[in-house]
Amino acid sequence: MRIAAMGAGGVGGYFGARLQQAGHEVTFFARGRHLQALQKDGLTVESAHGNARLKVRVFEDPREAEPVEVVLFAVKLWDTESAAERLRPVVGKDTVVIPFQNGVESTERVGRILGKEKVLGGSAYIGTRIKAPGVIEHSGQMARLQFGPVMPAQRAAAQAFLEACKGAGIQAEIPDDIVKASWEKFVFLVGLSSATAVSRAPVGVVRADPDLRWLFEQAMHETWRVGRARGVALADDYVESRMKFADGLHADMKASLLHDLENGGRLEAPWLCGAVVRMAREAGFDAPVNRSVYAALKPYIEGR
Repeated sequence: MRIAAMGAGGVGGYFGARLQQAGHEVTFFARGRHLQALQKDGLTVESAHGNARLKVRVFEDPREAEPVEVVLFAVKLWDTESAAERLRPVVGKDTVVIPFQNGVESTERVGRILGKEKVLGGSAYIGTRIKAPGVIEHSGQMARLQFGPVMPAQRAAAQAFLEACKGAGIQAEIPDDIVKASWEKFVFLVGLSSATAVSRAPVGVVRADPDLRWLFEQAMHETWRVGRARGVALADDYVESRMKFADGLHADMKASLLHDLENGGRLEAPWLCGAVVRMAREAGFDAPVNRSVYAALKPYIEGR
C-alpha cells in the first residue's frame, strides 16, 4: 500500500515506520532539523515493541511526491489547514486522509479543504516524542489506532488500511461509531494534558496527588458533559473507567502538551482545554476547571 505520513513526529513517525517495516511504501513529510536528520541518517524508533533504524523517503514539499492511497495526517493542530492545503499533490481520486491528531474537530477542518468524502475519523493512543532530530521515542506499551468511515462509501478504504495495520503488527480497530470513539479519546486527553501540563509532572505524579487527581477527573468530567450536550453517546461511567485506566499507565507518561511546553514550543491548548471552554459556552454552561487550565497556559501558547 502507498502511504504518506503528513507529519513525521511521534505519531506519524512511529506508525509510518511500523508500516514501512511491514513492506508498505511510505513517504514522510517533515521540516527543519528533523527533516535534515531523516534525510541524512534515516528514522530511528526507540520502543519496547522493538527498536528500528530505517532509511526513509522524506520530503518537505508534497509536490515532490506522487499520489498515495492513505495519508496519516498527524501535524500539530495549529498547522491543520495549511498542511491540508499543502497535501493536495498527493491526494488522488481514491486517496483517503485519516487525521490522527488531538482534538475532535480535525475531520471537519481537513474536509473543508480536501472534501469531506476524502476524510475519515481517527484517533491514536500512544505516548511518543521526538527525542532528537530523526529519533522517535515511544514510552510505555500503548500503541493503538482507531479509525473509521464517517460515510458509507469510505468503509472499503478503511477496511483495506485496517488489514495493512494488522499485517504490520499494529493494534488497530474500526469502531462502530468513530465519532464517539474520537470523543472518548478527547475526554481522556483533555484531562491528561491539562493535569500534566499545569503541574509540569508525569501521570504518575498526577494520579498520586489528591488535588491533581481531582483536577484530572474534573477536566474529563467537563469534557464529557460537553460531548453529551453535543449528542455524543458517552457512557455514564466513562470518566470513572478512564481514571482506572490512568492508574495502569506508565508512571513517566506525559501528554504531548507537556512535551511541547517543556521544549518551549507552541501549544495545542486552544484546541484541547480551550476548545472545551468554547464548546461549553456554546452549549450554555461553564467549564471552570478547563477555563482555569487554559488561562494558566495562555502565556505559553505561542512558545518561546
